[in-house]
Amino acid sequence: MRHSNRKKYAILFLLTAAMAYGQDNKSRADELFFEYAYKDAISEYYKEMNQAPLTNVQQLNLADSFLKIGNYKEASERYLEVYKADSTMSDHHFNKMLQAMVKISGREGARAFLAAQSKELAPELLENADFNYELLQAGKSGNPDIRIFNINANSAQADFSPAFYGDKFLFSSGRPITNKKKKDTSLEGYLDIYVAKVGLGGQIVNPNPFTGIPDSPFHEATPYYSQELNTLFYILSNANNGKLTFNDNGKNSLALGMAEGNGTFRYLLRDLSTSFYYPFYDAENSKLYFAANFEDSFGGTDIYYVSTNNGLIMSSPVNLGPRINTPGNEIAPFIFENSFYFSSDVFFGMGGMDIYKSEMGEEGFFSIPVNLGNTINSEEDDFGFIVKKSKEGLLGYFSSNRKDGKGEDDIYGFLAKEKPGIKTLVLRGEITRLNSVEVLPKVSVKLLDAENNLIKEVYSNADGAYWAEVPWRDQVNLQVSKSRYSLFNQVLDSAALKEVQKNNNLLNINLALLEDLVQEKEDQPVIKMNKFFFDPSGYAITPEIAAELDKVADAVSKFPQLQLRLEAHTDSRGSSAANLKLSQRRADAMKKYLLDKGVPSSNIPFSVGYGEDKITNNCKDGVYCLEILHKQNERQWIIVLNYDLLNQ
Repeated sequence: MRHSNRKKYAILFLLTAAMAYGQDNKSRADELFFEYAYKDAISEYYKEMNQAPLTNVQQLNLADSFLKIGNYKEASERYLEVYKADSTMSDHHFNKMLQAMVKISGREGARAFLAAQSKELAPELLENADFNYELLQAGKSGNPDIRIFNINANSAQADFSPAFYGDKFLFSSGRPITNKKKKDTSLEGYLDIYVAKVGLGGQIVNPNPFTGIPDSPFHEATPYYSQELNTLFYILSNANNGKLTFNDNGKNSLALGMAEGNGTFRYLLRDLSTSFYYPFYDAENSKLYFAANFEDSFGGTDIYYVSTNNGLIMSSPVNLGPRINTPGNEIAPFIFENSFYFSSDVFFGMGGMDIYKSEMGEEGFFSIPVNLGNTINSEEDDFGFIVKKSKEGLLGYFSSNRKDGKGEDDIYGFLAKEKPGIKTLVLRGEITRLNSVEVLPKVSVKLLDAENNLIKEVYSNADGAYWAEVPWRDQVNLQVSKSRYSLFNQVLDSAALKEVQKNNNLLNINLALLEDLVQEKEDQPVIKMNKFFFDPSGYAITPEIAAELDKVADAVSKFPQLQLRLEAHTDSRGSSAANLKLSQRRADAMKKYLLDKGVPSSNIPFSVGYGEDKITNNCKDGVYCLEILHKQNERQWIIVLNYDLLNQ
């Protein structure tokens, strides 16, 4: 595996280099470490260990050095030594420790260690790791029909950070040009932005220095062009009047600037103690995304956004949170068709930096980021993903330092019919109370496989929204439940899943409240129905009666655990024996109808005809009553026997 001392994680090397200026009381080994001379630093650290114990910071520098040169066994042991001795080990180094573990003991070894530390880690990190481990270990891959090609514009130096520029193409490069100063004898000149043409099949040709921004002798890189604003966002060195500016610790950080089409330039984000990377402007929501190393990061660099007004910043930076940001480094945000692409060197990837895709929901919701798989990612560093529609389908680019490249980092193009990435199954929507706008929180949403084994369980949030994502299956059983509410149970086969996908994975669900289906009659809970009557001396199910009994069948479908007793009552006219027989026939007729409608017999343990035994008024034998009073006694109830148990 090749390791670039200059751009291991794209432009992140500038951060490390800048930090070196602020180190006080450095030993010779420390100096070598910050000069990227990792092999020499290791030798010097061992010499210094013979004189005095290394500090935890130096132990971590030593571990980092082993990691950089590919000695993962020694790196892992050094990280573990610090981890056991120092509970304040940073999340960023925790990620590096797991990276080393993966190299020597595989994903399962790192996964076992991770499980032992689960109480101390963010639940989102654990869920992200489990999901991606399952995908990668199952041998899932991205689009098999994708065609990847190395672009002609690559050089022997680092070329990365591709960007669309109308019908042209922008990228960053470390190739030498005359007006750039040397930053350090151990480095190439500062990075610069180049423009090139897009040829047949997406090939990139004829690169030249980009002149659409103010000329600078310092760093300019990672451009993003907004066609809506006719503005270029990019990263550049902090400088005033042609001179670099430093903070009190001697650090020169990277700023985020914008150059408008009319030639106007302004700094947008500028902090002498914070570096910014990889801008992306989302015109639909007027948000400017970027990576930065703020103190509130979850690890190394995190991805943030600010709200803007035509590109001008109108809010403080907002961290995208632990679903996207990890103990590793996250960079290079890009949005395409509601998919959020970014790069991360989190430990559960394929190696180095990988490109991930997360689906975006309402109000800042992100689904579990999914590794794009081995059609895009490699065991090396892969980052800076962009894509757009073209005549051939989809045309995209990304950067990688994989072994078949022309230089350190190369830009690769790809052509595909559909969005790259490992296929997953996403179900999302809103859960509401039936016949109401009331949203239902804390509803269980289960996905089961064809054998009814649980795949995943999630719960709706305070807004009634749910989101479930699992590795792709051609069939799932969706079960939605909440105490006192109906059970939603639906088998989604391949055809049904395709229909859901056409609807942007949206599947809204209504649940009935048990209390809405039940009322109290004669001190008993009964299914709500309009009162109905059989023909005199008859027990045939008429269309009017069927319409009411259908409500019972619907209630059982919603609440499969219902236990019902069907009751039929007559008035006192006629003999007692005849009335008892007639009421039983009516109760049995109702039961037969429900059974024919698919209600299981186990839901109806009793069907009872009471005849005239339970007269509700004084219209008993020998008493004259009006017809309306006799009709009060002719009634049918569907009693819910287990109502109190279900309504808890």
